[in-house]
Amino acid sequence: MKLPVSRSHDSILVVYDRFLKMLYFIVITEKITVERLVRLFRNNVWKLHKLSKSVISNRSLQFVAGLTKKLVNDRNKAINSFSSTNR
Repeated sequence: MKLPVSRSHDSILVVYDRFLKMLYFIVITEKITVERLVRLFRNNVWKLHKLSKSVISNRSLQFVAGLTKKLVNDRNKAINSFSSTNR
C-alpha cells in the first residue's frame, strides 16, 4: 500500500529488534537506493545495536544481500580507517 507523499517521503522503513522488542520507524521514498538505505540504517539503528543476526524483509533476497554486503563493507572501511590513523 502506497502512502500519501509527505515532505517527499512516501514509505516507512520499519525495523524491529526482537531481542529488545523495539520498533524503529524511518521515513523513506519507495525508490530508495541501497546506498541511501544503508546510510539510514547505519545512522538510526546500527549505531545503537550493531548488525543483527537475521534479517526479515519484504524485498528480494538480492536486495537484502546487497544491503548486508554494503553494511559490512562500510564497517570494514571504518575499522581500517580507524586503525590506520591510530598507529
